[in-house]
Amino acid sequence: MKDFYIADAARFENAVVTTYFCLASMALREKKTGNGQYLALTLADKTGSLEARMWDDFVEAYAGCSEGCYVKVQGQVSKYQGKWQITLTKMRNAAESEVDTADFQPVSEFPAEQMDAELRAIVAGFADEDLKALVLAFLDDPEIGPAFRIAPAAKMLHHAWISGLLEHVLTLVKVLRAVGPFYPEVNQDLLLTGAILHDIGKVKELSWKTSFNYTLEGQLIGHISIAQGLVREKVRELPGFPEKKRVLVEHMILSHHGKYEFGSPKLPMTPEAMLLSAMDDLEAKFAALRREFAAAASAGKKSDETTEWVRSMDRPLFNSARWLEDESLGH
Repeated sequence: MKDFYIADAARFENAVVTTYFCLASMALREKKTGNGQYLALTLADKTGSLEARMWDDFVEAYAGCSEGCYVKVQGQVSKYQGKWQITLTKMRNAAESEVDTADFQPVSEFPAEQMDAELRAIVAGFADEDLKALVLAFLDDPEIGPAFRIAPAAKMLHHAWISGLLEHVLTLVKVLRAVGPFYPEVNQDLLLTGAILHDIGKVKELSWKTSFNYTLEGQLIGHISIAQGLVREKVRELPGFPEKKRVLVEHMILSHHGKYEFGSPKLPMTPEAMLLSAMDDLEAKFAALRREFAAAASAGKKSDETTEWVRSMDRPLFNSARWLEDESLGH
């Protein structure tokens, strides 16, 4: 087990550490002085990611290491422009015997088997046998099913951890079951089918063996189009599946990002698509909010300070609960 994690950075300010990371990215850059190059890196473990710089003697490290591999590094932890970073003096490939993969991949706090069983119990309650069969065709698929249970929901933005996709989907399904009855225009089984399948393309869009990244298929096609293709494949395997239901399920997938500028090929036009898109966006935002609050606390920010700027939301965030609980600031 590692003795230094990125979340520990505040306790190691200005200290020299020797530890292991996953090399998430690496690039040669020109020094601003014009006097040669340096190595810019992003290092990761299960607690987050950390920017790193290697100013000298990096030729061997650059030649011997590659993105996605595990590395052993030595460097000094410091704060630069309000963010933690590490200045490296040494880096090499780590031997397989030196690392425990559990140190590098964040994992959902909820057991995948438990989440899968809960989701299946909800699907078993569907009154619509066509939609039940479609969802189970994915959950029981020998390739897609296992990937769906362990895939992250994103590379960075939300639920970026092992089984994050399943956690996101299950949470979204439970939210929609709670709010759906307030909207009688919505077909509940159709809505939940869309919730379960809206991100199914991420099992092929993302890779997660050592670090979270995009596959070539993910870069060229994207999870929305991948998901539409997967639904069409499954429908062909289900004799007599109603064409109208296929169209409505595909519409939810194609419109769940809500806006063209967010990558949605279509805007939500049905009651189910509108509710799915709104709640999917909210659920993802709250997952990102929790991550930002945790990062602010670990960086030593006080309760009356906002988080760093959150690019995905175009704003900083503020932990009102922590502020109200902080008696040291008075009333």
